[in-house]
Amino acid sequence: MSTFGENLKNLRKEQNLSQGELARLIQTTQQRVSEWECNKVEPSLFNIIKILNVFNVTFEELTEDLEK
Repeated sequence: MSTFGENLKNLRKEQNLSQGELARLIQTTQQRVSEWECNKVEPSLFNIIKILNVFNVTFEELTEDLEK
């Protein structure tokens, strides 16, 4: 089992992106990406769609194996 934040961090690292680089691509801040990865807050649907587009993954792939 994993968390949304862990899945996001794994995708980001697979693409060799820093938090700052991902933040620029989806027009947010590095701090916000960090908060998502640490599971402090969840991204809005608008930002989830941006994440899906950046990584070219489906929602199912992004949320695979999430803890219930």
